[in-house]
Amino acid sequence: MAATRPFAGFEILIAARFLRARRAEGGVSVMTWISLVGIALAVMALIVTLAVRAGFRAEFVDTILGANAHVTVYRGSYLDDQGRMTRAMTDYREVAARIAAIPGVTRAAPLVRGQVMASVLDRANVADVYGISTEDLRSIPRVGGSAEALGSLDDFDRGIAIGSGIARELAVGIGDRIRLISPNGARTAFGTSPRVNAYTVVYIFSAGRWDIDRTRIYMPFAEAQSYFDREGAADEIEVHVADPDRVDDLAPQLLAAGGPNTLLWTWRDASGAFLGALDIEDDVMFVILSILVLIAALNITSGLVMLVRNKGRDIGILRTMGLTEGSVLRIFFLCGAFVGIIGTAAGVGLGVLIALNIDSIMAGVNWLTGGQAWDPSIRGIYRLPARLQAGDVARAVGLSLFLSFVVTVLPARRAARLNPVEALRYE
Repeated sequence: MAATRPFAGFEILIAARFLRARRAEGGVSVMTWISLVGIALAVMALIVTLAVRAGFRAEFVDTILGANAHVTVYRGSYLDDQGRMTRAMTDYREVAARIAAIPGVTRAAPLVRGQVMASVLDRANVADVYGISTEDLRSIPRVGGSAEALGSLDDFDRGIAIGSGIARELAVGIGDRIRLISPNGARTAFGTSPRVNAYTVVYIFSAGRWDIDRTRIYMPFAEAQSYFDREGAADEIEVHVADPDRVDDLAPQLLAAGGPNTLLWTWRDASGAFLGALDIEDDVMFVILSILVLIAALNITSGLVMLVRNKGRDIGILRTMGLTEGSVLRIFFLCGAFVGIIGTAAGVGLGVLIALNIDSIMAGVNWLTGGQAWDPSIRGIYRLPARLQAGDVARAVGLSLFLSFVVTVLPARRAARLNPVEALRYE
């Protein structure tokens, strides 16, 4: 008999009839349904997890790059004209201009930085103060362009801008006054007295990061110089670049523009360990969920073994009619493959649906748990983001189909090697 074309139409037809047959006729077993549902749930979990991990990483990196310097240029310690150890940059205007002229640099802003205690009545909170010009503050995406901001930066020269977390902790709003207390005040014969000034809140921003919103205050640059005793100097230059992923390539030019004793601190230096931990966690989660897909796929083997046993008579009849071992193998391979394909398709549909509606789902979970499902003080960001990526979906689909196809080979070979005489002996 001439060899038939692999996966011919009649092979697909027979496989489909085997799967559609009722249980009483030796059709699909309960184990096959369990394996189909298991594969769907495992693929769904894998896609949702990958989407959430990608979204979390993207949101975290965006908050880093949108509210912080991509590179901080500062000076190492040196002795000033009065013999005091300092890191102040007295030539900050020239340095900022040279850095801004470097191709790839989008912004170079001199900063004055210090730590204070912010207080209103009996409430107090530790805060990091950034002295910055109004124009430079406007250009910070997550601060000057905050979608949830209150007030106006047009009044920044007459007050301060604070994070929404500080505003919440101190129970203040636009127009309220906050006292800022710095321990490094004026030196007197009796010691150093704290410096205390009161400022009006003119702008409240939300950078999307709990730790930033709870600790950051922006002050006009000239006022910060006066308040922190940095007359004619800046502490550092905040640099933003067009491509943050290639920030290390600009290091030689930044060091040259900064002059002698210049040091750099990039966003990767600040958050590299955390991002590395996220990468490791992504790999571990993929391996764990891949094992779940494998366990679900192995149920196909159990279902096919039971199907082969129930269809022994049919196999014998088909073999006596001239069906080859290869055709029988392909028929039962198709039975298992159909289960894997249908389960994978259902899992992709469910996974994409959940990933696209993760905000609504988490809002419902938070409502049911009284807001305990997502704590921004632990996670750092305010919501659970999801970012569907074609590569992640393709990985999940490829893994599921590969495992589903592999586990069907053994029971399909068993069916192909079934002796038709033995199958029909007792019929």
